[in-house]
Amino acid sequence: MNPLWLSHFTATSSIGRGLDQTLAALRQRRPGLAPCAFDTVDLATFIGEVEGVDAVQFPAHLAEFDCRNNRLALLGLMQDGFGEAVRAAIAKYGAQRIGVFLGTSTSGILQTELAYRRRDPVTGALPADFIYRTTHNTFSVADFTRHYFGLTGPAVVVSSACSSSAKVFSSARRMMAAGLIDAAVVGGVDSLCLTTLYGFNSLGLISEQACRPFDAQRNGISIGEAAAFALLERTPEHPQENLSADAVLLLGIGESSDAYHMSSPHPEGLGARMAMQDALKMAGLNPSEIDYINLHGTATQSNDAAEGKAVSAIFGPATPCSSTKGATGHTLGAAGGVEAVICALALQHGLLPAGLNTRQLDPALDLDYVLDNREQPVARVLSNSFGFGGTNCSLIFGRAGNL
Repeated sequence: MNPLWLSHFTATSSIGRGLDQTLAALRQRRPGLAPCAFDTVDLATFIGEVEGVDAVQFPAHLAEFDCRNNRLALLGLMQDGFGEAVRAAIAKYGAQRIGVFLGTSTSGILQTELAYRRRDPVTGALPADFIYRTTHNTFSVADFTRHYFGLTGPAVVVSSACSSSAKVFSSARRMMAAGLIDAAVVGGVDSLCLTTLYGFNSLGLISEQACRPFDAQRNGISIGEAAAFALLERTPEHPQENLSADAVLLLGIGESSDAYHMSSPHPEGLGARMAMQDALKMAGLNPSEIDYINLHGTATQSNDAAEGKAVSAIFGPATPCSSTKGATGHTLGAAGGVEAVICALALQHGLLPAGLNTRQLDPALDLDYVLDNREQPVARVLSNSFGFGGTNCSLIFGRAGNL
């Protein structure tokens, strides 16, 4: 594929708002996980909550979109000059030539949960001020984003569980390759809600402590929330002359749908392996040319074991890798976007982030798992995002100076 340029990007999660705070947290190995005190939830678990979401001042003309998920989206869009970058792209390409491709899993379902608490005690009717279409609806976050910027190009939401905001990069690439758009706002937003917390608890998948990806004693996930965005544009001709050396490019994408099981991966990680192999093929790279892998790494027994086997089968034991979910928690539909931004920071700053909370690496997994931060030149990275039902996606990013 022709590489695409991430001309601007940003992330807001429990470890920080924007790039500076996120990078500082990674360098300081500062986690964003804390004992759960969200809303009325009564569960012994840790979560990655973004502070101040409910205090965000929502634009009056977009009041019908007001919900926690869209407030988190707005908070994310206000970081790192991202909004200004999108408006500059509108001036360059036109509002109709910029697409919006976002991933989410539960979208604004919290708004429905809150509405149900206010049902009419006699009829059971939901309150009149509850608007499903612009809050709970999965498409809501993309619809809000396009209205916020006044964009009129294609708008799509991918909801493929935890691979959602990785797969949007592929959706945008196809639209750009077809000539339908010239740029795209991509990313993902997922916010905390009771459905997610109690739902994963019912599956026996949440940990009572901060999650420990790839640890021998790992016992479940810590759920987080986040908003991450990138502005994708075509790479200029002669990128080594027209882009800075640390400009971040999307080099390859691999997707697979193995449909092995509704909630468990293939035990040998076959779908994960297919996604990684296809990403390498699209990028025209050998496994030895990847300097770091951001693992999906949810900290459940089965997911980490399957991913570890898939990574070992392709890369062997020598490629440094880690899961950053020990810092951010598992941000579900936003995970692919958040971890794409973390990969971009790794490329620009030569940082391989440590996998937090992991003390004793599972001896059954033959990996070069990064337990302490490493600082070294990084030219190309791979990011894995795997979702329920076997919806898998791997992304490869690189520095323009290493083309």
